[in-house]
Amino acid sequence: MSLSNFRRIFSGIQPTGVPHLGNYLGAIRHWVELQSENKNNKDMVMFCIMDLHSYTRVQDSNEMKDNIFNMLASLLACGINPSQSLIFQQSQVSYHTELSWFLGCLTPVGRLTRMHQWKTKSKETKNDTNLGILSYPALMAADILLYKSTHVPVGDDQVQHMELTRDVATLFNKTYTYTFPVPETLLTSTPRISSLRDPTQKMSKSDINENSRINLNDSPDTITNKIRKAVTDSEPYISDCLDKRHGVRNLIEILSSLSRTSNENIINKYRNTKYFTAQLKKDVTDILISSLNNVRTEFNVLSQDKNYLEKVLVDGSFKANELAAVTMKEVFQKIGVRR
Repeated sequence: MSLSNFRRIFSGIQPTGVPHLGNYLGAIRHWVELQSENKNNKDMVMFCIMDLHSYTRVQDSNEMKDNIFNMLASLLACGINPSQSLIFQQSQVSYHTELSWFLGCLTPVGRLTRMHQWKTKSKETKNDTNLGILSYPALMAADILLYKSTHVPVGDDQVQHMELTRDVATLFNKTYTYTFPVPETLLTSTPRISSLRDPTQKMSKSDINENSRINLNDSPDTITNKIRKAVTDSEPYISDCLDKRHGVRNLIEILSSLSRTSNENIINKYRNTKYFTAQLKKDVTDILISSLNNVRTEFNVLSQDKNYLEKVLVDGSFKANELAAVTMKEVFQKIGVRR
């Protein structure tokens, strides 16, 4: 089958350990749906554990290994199936870094310094900002183009990276003749899931407060406790405008996403209920427990089977290497690298 007759769908996630609810609703659930839509393997669906991207800050080697296994176990528990999708570890395919170098040599530094991530990180770290953060988008472009990906599902926060990737692909093709398909962005319409303790901020694994997030392997008691402590407000009645009621809006977004019901319908449900937040928190707790029950159970089993997890990574990385080698052979020939 020629490349023009099917899609190569690529996406990835950093190994932060067990994903949280924001990761699940923002990416993983969409990946499972893409896999389900891929009837009779008419497309190639690829998911990469992006460990190289994590090294823009120093990592503990043992913790990184555990994080990779826990991320893989979580993805499998959520429904990613190695027999239907290619799942692999980024650092096990050395071509990612090789292609990143060549693409980086085509990417203007001025363009990189205008990236949102660079601006944010450079302000946070000041003089300690490293080259990895600056060149991060070039590695991301290499991740995508290495497999001649045609479609990439991303959220709003990754649109700028996709624009750069498309431009780099176009520039390479113009410089060395056509090599890479210019990948299309599959924009996922997902809510911004916020911290339970500070709903003005995004839910994040880096938050030191465990109560700020729902992890996919949290027990029912833990979920109940975290939602009970979730920040809301003291207004007795719900309102149509929630722009300044960040905590209430966050819980409604969670309930809406998991129940696949519009925010408007949920607001109408509580419209005549005084001090509605107690009932809202109960409903959010109930749907979280029921939605994550199977995921938690599967994760607890899979995370103990390190041999199986290792086999999934080895098999997936072997297949990814085979695909990448074909691309890099073509790249080397066009740019004049002897191998």
